[in-house]
Amino acid sequence: MITSKKALEIILNHTQNFGTEEISFSEATGKILREEIVADRDFPPFNRVSMDGIAVVHGVFTSGRREFTIENIQAAGSKQVTLQNKENCIEAMTGAVMPKNTDAVIPYELVNIKDGKATVNLNEIKHLQNVHLQGKDRKINDILIQKSTVISPAETGVLATVGKSTVKVAKQPKVIIISTGDELVEVSENPLDYQIRRSNSYTLVALLESLNILAETVHITDDKPLLKQKIEQFLIDYDVLLFSGAVSKGKFDFVPEVLGELGVKKLFHKVKQRPGKPFWFGVKDPFSISKRGEKKVKNKNTVVFAFPGNPVSTFVGCVKYFYPWYKKSIGIAHENRQKAILAEDFTFKPQFTYFLQVKLENNNGVLYATPIIGNGSGDLANLANADAFLELPDNKSEFKKEEVLPLIRYR
Repeated sequence: MITSKKALEIILNHTQNFGTEEISFSEATGKILREEIVADRDFPPFNRVSMDGIAVVHGVFTSGRREFTIENIQAAGSKQVTLQNKENCIEAMTGAVMPKNTDAVIPYELVNIKDGKATVNLNEIKHLQNVHLQGKDRKINDILIQKSTVISPAETGVLATVGKSTVKVAKQPKVIIISTGDELVEVSENPLDYQIRRSNSYTLVALLESLNILAETVHITDDKPLLKQKIEQFLIDYDVLLFSGAVSKGKFDFVPEVLGELGVKKLFHKVKQRPGKPFWFGVKDPFSISKRGEKKVKNKNTVVFAFPGNPVSTFVGCVKYFYPWYKKSIGIAHENRQKAILAEDFTFKPQFTYFLQVKLENNNGVLYATPIIGNGSGDLANLANADAFLELPDNKSEFKKEEVLPLIRYR
């Protein structure tokens, strides 16, 4: 049995590159950028009027002139007009190019316009006031978005601004979620007294959707030949297999045995943690032999996460191990782990890493975690009462109030 720390280390040493695809910028939100985005011109691309008003010559104003004849109007989106007489003014709209031969804008709120003349009751204006100078934000060829950035609506706006109608992003892995067990029925069915609904698969689907991964799901009964037949094809068709159940020591827990027979290299089975001790992880090399003896070749390994079937175990396994594996695979920098303060004393034995369900409270910027004690790894409903897992290390059993410990948030 290995430690949770060692398990994560092994997993992160087996990340994958799923390649790059080019998609419409309007569909890129949540995707990982695979190219640098640079300015195709200065931002703004011209001296820009930043407030509706009149454009004047600063030197004329400072010489004492307060009444200006309106020569023209500079509208946003129209060609630059020129002030012909420096003692006059031009009405200028927000977003318009600054009229030629002018160097300050006085807002309409400070101007009285009557009979084609603008009168200003001010003692002072500043040179270039209300003028957004060309290139002040960014210069042409400046990097606007770094590679490996997660594209949010803010980045989408930048992509549109520089004319990137298509953008290169990281391909998402092709994932299938496999549940096993004769006791499971579909959500829409009424289970018999000895059956339960198939909830873990949908929990995993939702957890992966938060990463913008659209996983497929399948359920296979406790039939070893059928299980082997299905998994053999899944190993060819998918980048990642996520199992929920059939990895412990039960007579119908066939998954580890079947994976071994199909040539999936076991990297570990059982982790010194609660919940989720029977967790199995392995990798299938790119070469697969078909039933006809033909060698089928993929261009990457297939990675297998086989989580225990208890709901909390599956949940912990996904957020603790799959999430960081996926993020490293697609090039997202490993973020600093968040921490929280234990709000009350807590004891856990034996000395395993324990993922304690907690309710969080932000008290003047300090995050406190209060234990929410459930009824074991099968208590799915308790997850809805908590906000996160506090990760208690395996080197002790007594944890005191005010201890600062690593946190895995899921809401």
